[in-house]
Amino acid sequence: MQTQLESSCMKALSLLRKHNNRVIWPHLLVLSLTTLIVGGCGFQLEGSRALPISIAKTYIDTSKPYTELYDSLRDALRGRGAEVVQSRQEAGAVLRILEDSSGQRILSVSARNTPREYEVFYVITFSLELEGSSLIENETIIVTRSYTYDAMQVLGMGAEEQILRESLAQDLARQVLRLIEVERSVAPMTPS
Repeated sequence: MQTQLESSCMKALSLLRKHNNRVIWPHLLVLSLTTLIVGGCGFQLEGSRALPISIAKTYIDTSKPYTELYDSLRDALRGRGAEVVQSRQEAGAVLRILEDSSGQRILSVSARNTPREYEVFYVITFSLELEGSSLIENETIIVTRSYTYDAMQVLGMGAEEQILRESLAQDLARQVLRLIEVERSVAPMTPS
């Protein structure tokens, strides 16, 4: 009995290998060619480019160092190869957070005048100084997300709002880095 089972398994595996070889090779060829073409044209994934050399050591100047935005900015800068330093004297760049606020507002109400939908928002205003000269002056970014309120799931609403705030802070951090990249391409920086 066991020998029949073994032989059946071996036959199934050999058929699977033959079938897979016929199906995989054309797909593998197309994938390889696509990768070569995209890589050859200079395409880079968003957020994969290195930051300017002058931002290699950045100080984040804020009055609120314990917010979701501060954590997201610090992580995003570190993820792109920058070192977030603890003092202004060590830094080649100073990212000044002038406003860091978030909140929520009611978007819609039911016939009984109870909230049905909320909007969570996050607002930042920042500026960037490189070696004493201003590169970005008082740029404001606002991001929003909405979510529905379900009276039957009241306990989960606070957690959902917190998750949305963290997601908004991560979006803001990515947008700040994109603006820095754009300014870098408009005004090339030299290493110090």
